[in-house]
Amino acid sequence: MDERILIVDDESSIRTLLGISLSKMGHAYDEASSAREAMSRLEANVYSLVLLDISMPGITGSELLPMIKSSYPDTAVIMATALGDASLAIKCMKNGAYDYITKPFDFNDLETSINRALEKRRLELENREYKEHLEEKVKAQADKIRQSFFNSITALAYALEARDEYTSGHSNRVTETAVSIARILGLSQEKVETIRLAGTLHDIGKIGIEETILNKPGKLTEDEYKHVMKHPEIGKHILEPIGDDDIALIVAHHHERYDGKGYPDGLSGRDIPLGARIMAVADSYDAMTSERPYRKAMSHKQALNEIVSGKGTQFDPEAVDAFLSLFAREELLLQE
Repeated sequence: MDERILIVDDESSIRTLLGISLSKMGHAYDEASSAREAMSRLEANVYSLVLLDISMPGITGSELLPMIKSSYPDTAVIMATALGDASLAIKCMKNGAYDYITKPFDFNDLETSINRALEKRRLELENREYKEHLEEKVKAQADKIRQSFFNSITALAYALEARDEYTSGHSNRVTETAVSIARILGLSQEKVETIRLAGTLHDIGKIGIEETILNKPGKLTEDEYKHVMKHPEIGKHILEPIGDDDIALIVAHHHERYDGKGYPDGLSGRDIPLGARIMAVADSYDAMTSERPYRKAMSHKQALNEIVSGKGTQFDPEAVDAFLSLFAREELLLQE
């Protein structure tokens, strides 16, 4: 480690004497005769240690000390003082100086103090680096666990759909539509990605719903419908270990209605997370245009009419407009 030392003293004879001693100890050093010159040196170079005279004309060493510690906290400082200024030197130590030495110097004491200060600085830097690397390792491991959990949940979601020919591919189609709506609305790439992940998993809570109810060919009873209504909350609980509230909230609220008559919490308007409002449009369209055991699929035109009729009541108007513009773009492309 390159450990350079800065000598700050207004007396050239003291600087020369300290310089000779530092050279014998094997340390590289620079000199400064004033506080202003010292700060200039510190701006231009990295110093492990400053030997700072307490009493200097103009800005004193005791006044310069907090400036050094504020701007260069990793630089150790040893104060140099006359015998009569020991109490001031102790005060400087309370303000961040590592140690003080008295004039005339005992060079054995000087070497001991310098070595201890440099060793303490090394240990502090190594400890900080260790903590930073440890935090990086912990974060990397947490990300790995999160991704592994997410992959498992995604596989489970696809497996859930694969059991039923009527819902196979539903999550992928909903995801593609929701992502397209999000992009038209100008959402950031990060938010678009959140919607992509939430779309893949929006129905994961159905794993907690009885299969006989999910695949029932006829109309559901009131109790059966209430049972199905639990799937957004179940999905939210399943996703909690991922540690991503935005994804979990979209999954939890994709069956809320803009007018507040949805479930599970009866949220309305902008109280519903934007991702959930987008997901509601995409999910409803795909559900209406897909075959179900209890009904035939609607035509594309019929489904669009249903979406339009629900604008401002069931669905967020902005999300509906963005959704409709998808098909306007497709028509324009077909006409070209």
